[in-house]
Amino acid sequence: QVQLVESGGGLVQAGGSLRLSCAASGRTFTSYVMGWFRQAPGKEREFIAAINWSSSTYYADSVQGRFTISRDNAKATADLQMNSLKPEDTAIYYCAASRGTIAGPKRLYDYWGQGTQVTVSS
Repeated sequence: QVQLVESGGGLVQAGGSLRLSCAASGRTFTSYVMGWFRQAPGKEREFIAAINWSSSTYYADSVQGRFTISRDNAKATADLQMNSLKPEDTAIYYCAASRGTIAGPKRLYDYWGQGTQVTVSS
């Protein structure tokens, strides 16, 4: 088992920035692809970004150029830097871990954090 805990959410004005962090437990962090997802009220959870063991990245078109995913294997963390935030970015953001190849479908992720709320005001 691996536990994931997100932090860094909050309220920010449109155009502002936030940095989310995901802390992972255990000794197997480097064995997993790490991903970030988000879920807005009344909508399904959607893929945002993923990063593999060699720091190759994969982004959804909606955040490409604005968000950056990174990982620190020594600290067992995966971060999401969010710039140029828009009101439509408002959602609960979830960290996830996958044993598979870098990919977006949520069905491929085995472990999930509890989520952290991001609210972007206009």
